[in-house]
Amino acid sequence: MTDYQDITYTVEDNKAAVITINRPHRYNAFTARTVEELIKAFRAAWADHNVRSVILTGTGDKAFCTGGDVKQRAETGDYGPSESGMFEIMALQQVIRSIPKPVIAAVNGVAIGGGHVLHVLCDVSIASETARFGQAGPRVGSFDAGFGTAYLARVVGEKKAREIWFFCRQYSAAEALEMNLVNKVVAPEDLMTEARAWAAEIAALSPTAIKFCKQSFNADTDHQNGFSTMAMTALDSFAASEEGMEGARAFAEKRAPEFDRYVQWH
Repeated sequence: MTDYQDITYTVEDNKAAVITINRPHRYNAFTARTVEELIKAFRAAWADHNVRSVILTGTGDKAFCTGGDVKQRAETGDYGPSESGMFEIMALQQVIRSIPKPVIAAVNGVAIGGGHVLHVLCDVSIASETARFGQAGPRVGSFDAGFGTAYLARVVGEKKAREIWFFCRQYSAAEALEMNLVNKVVAPEDLMTEARAWAAEIAALSPTAIKFCKQSFNADTDHQNGFSTMAMTALDSFAASEEGMEGARAFAEKRAPEFDRYVQWH
């Protein structure tokens, strides 16, 4: 069994693998190492014939995941070290989509920025009544111009997706349910019980039929993978720019970013 530092991984009697982001001191924001560990855990669940579904959640009741660790980026200019030497967020997004088993997001708190993208990419999302959803990229000098935008538009519609990204507002669990961003909302104390119940239902179904269904759903949007790859390349350059770093520094210093000097419309 792999020794994880930033996550926990367990396989339960309901044939569900439970992957928990375990960085509550940073609102379960991820570093390069966290992403690498998440990929390893998803691949372990993929290879385990006893696992029929995956539950993705976060430690504590404040945050599901708040995306990339902006404080880390402000301190070092990147998301920290990893075994591969790369920040493999694209690979994480792809393994969530590609694993031939349903992934259930159990959203226990805020799902913001890259954390919001992760829950959107999961096959279904169950939210605590205290969960909050939204994007923060343009506020902190970041973006996801791939699955985080194009696939989100498939989920909630073009107008709502543009609202989410252009205004960086936060939405309650009830609002998320109304826009079909989540499948169900439950009391905080019932979240994992509900997620496990959904996992138990999946375990009673044909795994091959489920695999074909997931691959069929993905086929309709797999072309967005090309956009995501290009977008992540662009983000690597943008994040290291003065404008990108201004967003990260402002977040770390708890002040409003000064973006006016970066306006270029041509």
